[in-house]
Amino acid sequence: RSVNLDISSSNNNKRLISCFGNNRQTDNPSEKEDNISVLCSKQFNSHQQIKQRRYSTMSGKKTFDDVVYPAIEARDTGMLKVSDLHTIYWEVSGVASGQSVVVLHGGPGGGSMPDYRRYFNPEKYNIAIFDQRGCGKSTPHAELKDNNTQNLVEDIEKLRKHLGIESWFVFGGSWGSTLSLMYAIHHPDRVKGLILRGIFLCRRSELLWFYQEGASHIFPDKFEPYREHIPVEERGDMIAAYYKRLTSEDKEVRLGAAKEWCLWEMSTSKLIPDVKYIDRADNLEFAAAFSRIECHYFVNHIFFEDGFILKKADTLKNIPMHIVQGRYDVVCPMTSAYELNKALPHSNLVVVPDAGHSMGEVGIAEELVKISDTIC
Repeated sequence: RSVNLDISSSNNNKRLISCFGNNRQTDNPSEKEDNISVLCSKQFNSHQQIKQRRYSTMSGKKTFDDVVYPAIEARDTGMLKVSDLHTIYWEVSGVASGQSVVVLHGGPGGGSMPDYRRYFNPEKYNIAIFDQRGCGKSTPHAELKDNNTQNLVEDIEKLRKHLGIESWFVFGGSWGSTLSLMYAIHHPDRVKGLILRGIFLCRRSELLWFYQEGASHIFPDKFEPYREHIPVEERGDMIAAYYKRLTSEDKEVRLGAAKEWCLWEMSTSKLIPDVKYIDRADNLEFAAAFSRIECHYFVNHIFFEDGFILKKADTLKNIPMHIVQGRYDVVCPMTSAYELNKALPHSNLVVVPDAGHSMGEVGIAEELVKISDTIC
């Protein structure tokens, strides 16, 4: 049978998928195997580069590299002083004359990664990425003072002005979706559109689900070491108990808590566990910033009243919004994406049926790239 894939292409026809099957029926097993293998080409530059990829209709499997753009280097980087204490790392990639987009990483405290550049056509986008206060290459490392949502929102504005950008698309997942929405609420005139993934509205109910009880029923084996790190008498408020340790004067106490906090999240972020992803918890420099900053925001209710984003949703009604949500996201369950979509019916919600939380999962990455291709 012929195999047809419905893949949207850009107006200039630079990104194409063509697939070919064999219409002839056969009882020969080897010929059947040949018939179910299809060769696909992803062409985003007709005269410079063609990327080949092979799918099997038997397994239907693609890889992350199949659905995103090839790796590129940053064309410029720098450090921007945003306060007397904090300096943030920033970079731009793609083409300077392209459509501007800013990528907001998760956490808080997760830091940026080079793969974030790969969700956008580098010949069409001017891609800005930065490390939020206290994490990644930003300084001082793991610093909590003057580290709050209000300041992060204003850091985005300072970076926009520094780069000379009038307005831009905002791309973020998990905590990055929270910060994207917060930025759009406070600076709607600077946002051309929102591309969001794994919606996190940072409500108390969401925090209790993941850090106290809820996700623990789905991943009891992964939750156990996270829980057992805290004495029984303190387990009534796990976030507060971890915050006490993550802000301890004792370095060993801080690092021990950081690893367990980080390991719990890394272990639950993908539908199919990824050893390399989980091993990030062993990078104590990463874990120290990620866990400490994240817990700092959560114990302080992200420095806003509970439910702030939905209460201010009307502010976003004129901003185009695309939402990609993994059906089996345990870290940020689908209820938040569903409620945001209900509050803003103009938004487009795509539910990926075989994905969890991570933007590195193939189904989620593929949908995000489709959106970035469509709007530019």
